[in-house]
Amino acid sequence: MFKAMEEIKQIGYHGGNPNLKTILPSWKGTPLDNNGRFMNHEFPLRNEFGKALKWMVQKNPKGKLKKQDKWRMEVVYDDFLNTKDDVVVLLGHSSFFVYMAGKRILIDPILDDIPFNKRHTKFPVGTDKLIDIDYVLVSHAHYDHCDKDSIKLIQKQNPNAKFLTGLNMGEVLGDWVKGNEVQEAGWYQQYNLDATLEISFLPSRHWSNRGLRDQNKYLWGSFVLKSREKTIYYGGDSGYGGHFNEVGKLFPNIDVALIGAGAYEPRWFMAPNHQDPEHAVQAFNDTKAKMMIPFHYGTFDLSDEPLSEPETILNKLVEENKVEQQLRIVKIGEAVSVT
Repeated sequence: MFKAMEEIKQIGYHGGNPNLKTILPSWKGTPLDNNGRFMNHEFPLRNEFGKALKWMVQKNPKGKLKKQDKWRMEVVYDDFLNTKDDVVVLLGHSSFFVYMAGKRILIDPILDDIPFNKRHTKFPVGTDKLIDIDYVLVSHAHYDHCDKDSIKLIQKQNPNAKFLTGLNMGEVLGDWVKGNEVQEAGWYQQYNLDATLEISFLPSRHWSNRGLRDQNKYLWGSFVLKSREKTIYYGGDSGYGGHFNEVGKLFPNIDVALIGAGAYEPRWFMAPNHQDPEHAVQAFNDTKAKMMIPFHYGTFDLSDEPLSEPETILNKLVEENKVEQQLRIVKIGEAVSVT
């Protein structure tokens, strides 16, 4: 009755943005399927509506635990916006503030509720203070990473900010950021910025859409931010795959890896798109980064596991010596120095 993820065939490549540099010489381009839509290069599958419907109508085996779970992520209200040190700050879910090489950067900024899902944590700073932003990074089109009201507010307060994203995402951002520069990149492409900071767009194992007819029309991915001294990797939404090992080889001195570790139950449905804590730790180990900050849990209830479960499992993995370098579980609004 219900189809699993449908295997699809590749018919070609998108050569990427001709105005941007490709940092992997052997890369032929982002794969395209038989409908001319983007596809994962390692796992050529397409999501099926029937599978999502099956998940929505079946009973959640962790439903009772979710109702009993009263845990919430702690929020602190530090004055991180005025820092002069290189820092990473989790703003909730998958949103980050980064200060690096003198640049103020927002990644996947979600400032309030999203359609059909309310925040379980407050935003850690007054949104009117989000000014003098240099770059806004948008990893993909899904509503919990790309929110119209959030983007429009940030654009209004930052008319000179550059928006960095994936191929075809300009169609989504459209009039939201009218007047601001938008750069779209294919996988393994580097944005055109000034010499103080390099930002590149890399693969993740995921998919994208905004509605029912635009599946995989807009490219999804991850980011690497590199200054002369520091390197930060933002993994975006992703299932586990070989791309984590690839980024570790391409950028062998990652100081901080921001890796998703939530929205993973049930695994039969979520595994191709989101990582459980065990796979998140494996991904971190694959990158050879010095520090991992997990995200994508605690703010929005998007799946079957209790909100507290990711942190519980992550702490257990640390106790079991499964984590090769430092795993740093942070509070929302807590500034973490990039050293």
